[in-house]
Amino acid sequence: MQSSQTSVRKKLILVELNEINFDIASDYVREYPGRFPALAKLIAGAGVRSTCEQKYEEIEPWIQWASVHSGKTYAEHGIFRLGDIVGSDVPQLFEQLERNGLRVGCVSAMNAENRLSAPAYFIPDPWTATPSDGSWWSRVLTQAVSQTVNDNSQARITPKSAMHLALGLLRFAQPKHYGLYAKLVAKSRGASWRKALVLDLLLHDIHAKLFRARLPDFSTVFLNAGAHIQHHYFFNSSIVKGKTKIANPAWYVADDLDPIAEMLEVYDRLVADYMSLENTEVIIATGLSQKPYDRVKYYYRLKDHASFLDKLGVRVKAIQPRMTRDFLLTFDSAQEASVAQARLSSLKTVKDGVPIFGEIDNRGDSLFVTLTYPQEIGADLLVTIDGKSWPLAPDVTFVAIKNGMHQETGFSYFSAGVAKYAPDDQSHVKELYSTVLRFFDRRSATPT
Repeated sequence: MQSSQTSVRKKLILVELNEINFDIASDYVREYPGRFPALAKLIAGAGVRSTCEQKYEEIEPWIQWASVHSGKTYAEHGIFRLGDIVGSDVPQLFEQLERNGLRVGCVSAMNAENRLSAPAYFIPDPWTATPSDGSWWSRVLTQAVSQTVNDNSQARITPKSAMHLALGLLRFAQPKHYGLYAKLVAKSRGASWRKALVLDLLLHDIHAKLFRARLPDFSTVFLNAGAHIQHHYFFNSSIVKGKTKIANPAWYVADDLDPIAEMLEVYDRLVADYMSLENTEVIIATGLSQKPYDRVKYYYRLKDHASFLDKLGVRVKAIQPRMTRDFLLTFDSAQEASVAQARLSSLKTVKDGVPIFGEIDNRGDSLFVTLTYPQEIGADLLVTIDGKSWPLAPDVTFVAIKNGMHQETGFSYFSAGVAKYAPDDQSHVKELYSTVLRFFDRRSATPT
């Protein structure tokens, strides 16, 4: 059991700042002295670079965070899609710590299943079908965040979700952040990155209040606005502009705006919060990161998955929209899934025969589908199947012009009390699992 009184007294928070490129953040710190004080202190402190899988299709956040939570590489845990953790036998850090007698809290950790017997709190990510801790606040916030995130490309929020998020703001927002909320909301029209930052700020405040109220030994919070903003707006970064010839069109975002800098300003506030906590050590990790993309690529999402599949004559048991272009279809049998796969694969553009759904992962009685068409979908783009053709534009909603692509480099920073347990530089990101267990002085730091 625990042999260190310090580990009994000390608590640990893992802040998952998904995919943030801290090399570029460091450039901002140097370029704008005094603008990002907490990030400057963080970057100057103890930190390591991690690595992960090398194949591009395996460098995905739902794979790397599964590695962090399980202590296993992708080859060992086999979790390839967002949501795949549910029903798997892959062990997770959360229940391992609980079995060791520790209280565990979790807010929005990506691709994590709630297997805890008595969580201090558990709010799942917006894409993984696993229950919250069962409290009223966790249940309604889980539903509201999931609906808001999954319908973000259409800027659609239901009245019920809006009411619950407003209640969440009243209940959990820290007074010191009121001005920041007001500023982001007031300037959010036509600026989707500010809406994403409002959500991250709210998740942070929810986590902060729950952490202080429930006092778990270990807690984690996942923040994704930065990854979203890098994917969509890297080319508007004042730092990146001098390193690439690609620019976003004016209709997409004004040239004088820098969403990356705005994101770092908000994250600077959140990092300062975590660094000021008493009797609490902090790990801030990115899992992987992004770098500016090297070409122009458009992302689209189906507006109404059920209606579109009905138009194709595809009958499904259930539809689960996932991040951006992805969705999961389940069927009553493998034969029905096979028939659906053939139809989805057959949908192509009339002009040049490019498939609309170029990635379909058949898993027997389910299909994981990605809308891969990479060009701009104008009113004149026709698709065809069974000799029939129609315009695709009314069925899809524009998501983004891809600005950032994944890379295997991750960044991790450690407060003084946990830094001695940090992995070696260039270790696989899975080693963060062992870092957490070593901090709590458990004898078994190897996943079973």
